[in-house]
Amino acid sequence: MILKEIQKIFHIELDSIYGKEEVDSFFYLLTDEFLGMSRLAFSLQPGFAISKEEEQPLFEALTKLKLEEPIQYILGKTEFFGLPFKVNQHTLIPRPETEELVHWIISKQEQSNKQLKILDIGTGSGCIAISLAKNLPNADFFAMDVSKEALKVASDNAELNDAAVTFIEGNILDRDRWNMDFKNVKFDIIVSNPPYVRNLEKAEMKNNVLNNEPSLALFVDDDNPLLFYQAITEFATIYLNQNGNLFFEINQYLGKEMIMLLENSKFNNIELKKDMFGNDRMIRGIKTSD
Repeated sequence: MILKEIQKIFHIELDSIYGKEEVDSFFYLLTDEFLGMSRLAFSLQPGFAISKEEEQPLFEALTKLKLEEPIQYILGKTEFFGLPFKVNQHTLIPRPETEELVHWIISKQEQSNKQLKILDIGTGSGCIAISLAKNLPNADFFAMDVSKEALKVASDNAELNDAAVTFIEGNILDRDRWNMDFKNVKFDIIVSNPPYVRNLEKAEMKNNVLNNEPSLALFVDDDNPLLFYQAITEFATIYLNQNGNLFFEINQYLGKEMIMLLENSKFNNIELKKDMFGNDRMIRGIKTSD
């Protein structure tokens, strides 16, 4: 079949869901992945034909796209902070806003020559810890998650990117485990992008997220939206070194509540930072006393 004809089928089936430009983007990603054909090569060979065997993965992907499965899960990979990452249904798909958080952390450490200990809580695919590890060579990295399946993906990603990260299976809500998992360990930086989407906000989300990405990593009850932030902040009051930094990605609607949480927990120099879309998305506090 002529590849150009398959592209037309993609548009007929998918344009009403995604729009023409995004469908083209999907199509070129798939032809590059499954056929090794770039967009430029495709444009130079409009009559290029492929075999039935070569058609199969393209049409399988088309079926999944019609069901609004994210292209990253179909390909099994994505890019974050210029690095390749494996992803699947056990991990969130890394977002550009989280890249901003990573960049912010790196920018705060550029003048430091101190050997750091850094912990990423709720690591998922490992994108935060691994990206930091590739950019902060003077640090030891630890990453924690409650999901065994997510930790397997994160471990694979660390190997893929030649990053040294120690992974820990654990639940930050299980306070009794803290002293077992982190006995005699203190950190200079703790960072987390925990679940923060309230059930009332589901209506704002697209089906490809709601129906595919792990709810364990996304949602919190409406009546206790800061559940994970409270637990992590309490953990940080114990396991951060003096003058240590606590960084969060946050729900854009709860910036004031997060400032209050950190202030009440005796953190100082609190900064609330907007993302590229103008939303309150990141916060930082410094532990100045034990």
